[in-house]
Amino acid sequence: MSGELLIEARGQIEIATLNRPARLNALSEGLVEELNDYFGGLAARPAVRVVILRGAGRGFCAGLDIQEDRSSDGTPVLRTLRTQTSIGNIYRKMRACPQPIIALGHGAAAGGGLSLMLAADVRYAAPGFRCNAAYIRIGLGGCDMASSYFLPRLVGASLASEMILTGRFIDAERALSAGLVSEIVAEDELLDRGVALAEEMLATSPWGLRLSKQALNLNIDAQSLDAAMAIEDRQQVILSATEDHKEALAAFLGKRPPAYRER
Repeated sequence: MSGELLIEARGQIEIATLNRPARLNALSEGLVEELNDYFGGLAARPAVRVVILRGAGRGFCAGLDIQEDRSSDGTPVLRTLRTQTSIGNIYRKMRACPQPIIALGHGAAAGGGLSLMLAADVRYAAPGFRCNAAYIRIGLGGCDMASSYFLPRLVGASLASEMILTGRFIDAERALSAGLVSEIVAEDELLDRGVALAEEMLATSPWGLRLSKQALNLNIDAQSLDAAMAIEDRQQVILSATEDHKEALAAFLGKRPPAYRER
């Protein structure tokens, strides 16, 4: 492990910090490996219920570190395919892990760094935040790192096309008005606001939180209203049979905090 991803535990919340500030947290091979290992391992760590993702230093993440030497004995095509696959797997694992992910954006989130924001469940931004789908600016296709999947679903086809076809940056205000971020928060208050939201999530039942993220993931691509409601019915029937549901009802009626046992 390269030590380029710092993990801080705060009870059932973990704060994952991209820690390459001298390179604006650009994605090196080491950081990519650590992100894959971290997000890939969360399914087996139910004691962690919410993750906060942020960047150290002046910005969130500048995307792929294009100055890093990635030479190997393989052919250029296969090297590029390995890089594409290893970075892309981060976003797959972020969506697949049962824990909600809160991304805190400040400075720039470019290219693959933008996709780290997009793959999170909730996004807050500092006033100086800006982001772009940078790929077309370096002679590549503008659709990369799941940008053509996430962006239209978050901001609509028009703004997604504008960003992808030009690589232009949008600022925090436009990101907020388009629904890409939930709120603009003073940079020195970002972490506190993220932790406060995470603590609200901790007040829910553990299985209710996990299955809600799962249902949101499935239903964003639901084939029909009936298909979406079938997923909702499934999770409600499962959760209604749990002891935690009974405890939540009793706590609500008794005007006290619930004591969940994951049963």
